[in-house]
Amino acid sequence: MKISRTLPFKALLLASTIVGSSASAAATDYPSKPIQMIVPFSAGGTSDFLARTVAEKLGASLDTTVVVDNRPGAGGNIGSAMVARAKPDGYTLLLGTVGTHAINQSVYKEMSFDAVKDFAPISLVAAVPNILVANPALQANSVQELIALAKQKPGQITFASSGNGSSIHLSGEMFKSLTGVDMLHVPYKGSGPAVIDLLGGQVDIMFDNMPSALPHVQAGKLKAFAVTTGERSEAAPELPTIAEEGVKGYEATAWFGILAPAGTPTDIVAKLNAEIVKILDMPDVKKRLAGQGAKAVSNSPEEFASYIKAELKKWENVVKSSGFQPI
Repeated sequence: MKISRTLPFKALLLASTIVGSSASAAATDYPSKPIQMIVPFSAGGTSDFLARTVAEKLGASLDTTVVVDNRPGAGGNIGSAMVARAKPDGYTLLLGTVGTHAINQSVYKEMSFDAVKDFAPISLVAAVPNILVANPALQANSVQELIALAKQKPGQITFASSGNGSSIHLSGEMFKSLTGVDMLHVPYKGSGPAVIDLLGGQVDIMFDNMPSALPHVQAGKLKAFAVTTGERSEAAPELPTIAEEGVKGYEATAWFGILAPAGTPTDIVAKLNAEIVKILDMPDVKKRLAGQGAKAVSNSPEEFASYIKAELKKWENVVKSSGFQPI
């Protein structure tokens, strides 16, 4: 009996056509219900501000509701892990950061997700300088005065962060490494509660994201020493960089982006990318972000994926050179 070898091929071809058609149909119908955007830090910080800015516009453009859900803890790892385990259907997104997707892999001994394998990058959202700020009661008014004071009081100057592994934390560790000072790190579950304690005098300084710190500086509730980036910020051009203040080689930039669980259909990822790129190009969005010291930045899913891989290597080197021991 002659066995046909074309039937299996035709069956496979039909199956692939059905799958492809289903994926396209899914993208056409998407979204048909509210979208959840996980912010892996507390409300009130830069991640929360950026997520709510994008969520409002994204919901309007997709004719749905985008709900921002704050899930803080473990330097952003708890919320990020939730998204990594979520159903890859485009209805659960993450506002990821340089901390969750570049730094934490080198800071934590055990990770419940892989920053590359477990996510489908959609687009960068913003690049943000960190700003070195202090409680007004601190007896220092410049970077050099802070260094001198820290050397006089080793281990007594406290610096707050949004959690272990955040860019805010590593900005402080880099400062310690390059200046040779000993300061005590105090991690919080997000920038919001850290700033509250900084304002209250429970901690001395913070290398906070500019959007959450700048309003307090402008109100006279915090004093600012410098920005962490290689160049001055347009939002506060009067502030020098830490490198300008004599700490050679110092440079740290925080970034934020939108990601979905790995396996999310590529056409849904493409649809979300197209909408987010449009949103970040809107004049009112650019103005809103710039007013808080953030720069709107977007790219393709492929470019974002490559960027994450490069950042993982960069911050691995920073963590090693700082002498920080993984926790």
